[in-house]
Amino acid sequence: MTADPSLTADSAVTDDAPARSQEPVDIARRIEAILLVVDEPQSLVALAAAVGSPVPAVRQAVDALVRDYDGEAGAPRRGFELREVGGGWRLYVREEHDDLVSEFVNAQAPSRLSQAALETLAVIAYKQPVTRSQVAAIRAVNVDSVVRTLVARGLITEVFTDPDTGAINYGTTDALLVNLGINSIDELPHISPLLDDGADGFESEVLR
Repeated sequence: MTADPSLTADSAVTDDAPARSQEPVDIARRIEAILLVVDEPQSLVALAAAVGSPVPAVRQAVDALVRDYDGEAGAPRRGFELREVGGGWRLYVREEHDDLVSEFVNAQAPSRLSQAALETLAVIAYKQPVTRSQVAAIRAVNVDSVVRTLVARGLITEVFTDPDTGAINYGTTDALLVNLGINSIDELPHISPLLDDGADGFESEVLR
């Protein structure tokens, strides 16, 4: 039996939770703060639990933010948008600014990849398709900024979005093959002989 989402959200606002204003503008600002730090789309129920407000109020706040960012009611249209993807909500750069952002990131990026970027790229290459959270679980560190850098450098790309979780799965690009001088990812060396302990490398990781 499927739980009523509104009941689930209301249960998130417990007596033990700190008292937070339930004014629409305050709910919207708390949602905005959460959306600025997440890297995967968030469902209304997840947002409701995070900001301590019922789902109906969160739904209204999200709708208000969408209208605000889109420049309705006389407000300036923002360079980003709040978009629903895979049943969740996330902030995205507007499509007309994609080239601008890519150029900026590339200009800021050093000519050589950092050690963190190389390690993240290796995980994605061997485990693709894979999500950011799965890569982070393997590396035991946050990989959000590194993944953005690799996408901007054209070495990895978004392969698909999981329809159930909204998580974006990443894979490598042809540009990486060109840089490595190989024709296929299948030509990558087996990783286990490169490990001091002879372990099976990434294949031993169980991703959930």
